Amino acid sequence: MAYTAMSGTGTTADGDPPLRTAVWRLRSRGCWLDAAALLEPVEGAAAALERTALLVERCLFTGTGWTDAEDALRAAEAVARDDDERGAAACERGHLAYASTVLGVRDRADEARSALGRSAALLAPTAAGRALLDFRRGLVAEHIADSAPSARAAYRRAHAGATAHGETLLLSFTWRHLAGLALRDGELNEARHGFAESLRIREELGYLVGIAPALASLAGAVPEPEAVPLRAEARRLFRLLGGVPTWLAGQLEPPAAEAV
Repeated sequence: MAYTAMSGTGTTADGDPPLRTAVWRLRSRGCWLDAAALLEPVEGAAAALERTALLVERCLFTGTGWTDAEDALRAAEAVARDDDERGAAACERGHLAYASTVLGVRDRADEARSALGRSAALLAPTAAGRALLDFRRGLVAEHIADSAPSARAAYRRAHAGATAHGETLLLSFTWRHLAGLALRDGELNEARHGFAESLRIREELGYLVGIAPALASLAGAVPEPEAVPLRAEARRLFRLLGGVPTWLAGQLEPPAAEAV
């Protein structure tokens, strides 16, 4: 059974086969294990890579499932046959190592840098996976190396690449992270615009599991009266999804005035 990877970084398009649509719907609701299970019988590198991506995302959102992700990653590395597939597998390894590091599970910062560097060497400058790689290198620059200028440059490359390739979901991530850097620099208008664009895209795509973080980010960049309903909706979605993403919990504690 042939399988073609999803458009963008996971979204579906009109006319997509039922399997791809089912995987996206499960992923967008945080049902990563169920989505990965649908792909388990499917042969080929594209399905193996997508299954890995699902399980790595589960790690990042829940802080669990590391062994499942490692097993899926090794399987994807084993079936990769060309530079694009090997580069994509290396990108997933770098992202898994990044997640482990930033969530405090195990320091794998060197592995993250090495794997993403290997991916950069394998992927052609115009390869479809290049924008995602640039985004993940930006994450490492911002959250591991603490280098805002390097992160901004990488996010901008990723943003341009995602725009060129029509990777809409990835654009929601690049908007959000560029807005975060703008907020750190005190550029409130730029931050609000970026956070609002990220939220708009996620709502339009139905990426439910990513809407609460987008709402919380926007709430942190607007005046307090506007932030109250944004945080309230973020809390509602967070609870609806069973406390996912786990790292968002501390950001959603209501101020005293809201709690009474």
